[in-house]
Amino acid sequence: MRKNKVTMNDIARAAGVSQATVSLVLNQSRNIKLSDETRQRVIGVATELGYDRLPAIHAPRNQEEVALLVSSLQSYDPFIDAISQAREAAWRNEALLTVYDYGDDVELALNIIRQLEKRNCVGIILASPVTTLVDMAAFQDCTRLPLVLLNQRDPGSPLLPSFVPDDFANAFQVTKHLIACGATRIAHITGESWMEASRQRLAGYRAALEQAGLPCDDALVCQTNWQFSESYTATTALLELKERPDAIFCASDWLAIGCYQSLAVNGVNIPNDILLAGYDDQKISEQLTPALTSIQLPYSELGRLAVEYLCHQEDAATHVTLAGRLKVRESSSRA
Repeated sequence: MRKNKVTMNDIARAAGVSQATVSLVLNQSRNIKLSDETRQRVIGVATELGYDRLPAIHAPRNQEEVALLVSSLQSYDPFIDAISQAREAAWRNEALLTVYDYGDDVELALNIIRQLEKRNCVGIILASPVTTLVDMAAFQDCTRLPLVLLNQRDPGSPLLPSFVPDDFANAFQVTKHLIACGATRIAHITGESWMEASRQRLAGYRAALEQAGLPCDDALVCQTNWQFSESYTATTALLELKERPDAIFCASDWLAIGCYQSLAVNGVNIPNDILLAGYDDQKISEQLTPALTSIQLPYSELGRLAVEYLCHQEDAATHVTLAGRLKVRESSSRA
């Protein structure tokens, strides 16, 4: 049986400190005042647990770097998991991960890349918190540093490596689960149609219905701009249909919040009256009442793979697409 990797969280629990403290010690940060006793305790516990990326006594000044440029990021976003695992993967490969939020400003991103070319940079990960299609011509033309895409793809650059979640397969998986639970009239509350994530999730939903021999009723598909206030309105409209849905699949857990509120106001019980499932498996999923069935995206694995691709200096035209894990909870389980 393969032994699990020791993480910074494991060290933090054993040493009785926070994960942030462990990170500061193992990254040899001197910007924050930590006692020598704390530093020695963390190093001692890490050694005892067999952590495989202990720092050298004197880290080289020209330590290799992996740069991750992300278009935008929210603190509650599950994409944070990709950054966390990318950081640990870089550290295991004797590199540091630096993260730049360029706010979707291409010119700013290009300026960052020009600065990175002057440093000991292994390569660059261009990332987006939402699965999307992009045109990377401007980035490829501006640098000779290796580039990989995380959570985005460029159809016009088949040789540019990409690491993305399989939104189609994930939506198919959620919808198939609701069908297996007895639902025959499943509604889908989705996001803006121009987004690749929305299109793939809608396609996976429809494919699962088709496989099960169920009709794809356009009246059951509600488009929103990802705000839970719009999800509230969409759910209310679904309840006003002559034939109500017996299940609702929300294209994000954020949208599911508005759905919960509308169902509560209209006296509709989850899951006895309507089954409900979300997407993203955000932390709030388990805190809702009833707890929300959702799909856990493979961001941790994708972030790790993107970093290891650069650190191992691979040059194959790799395109990794991973499905997530369905987390079944009370919202889709009738007594």
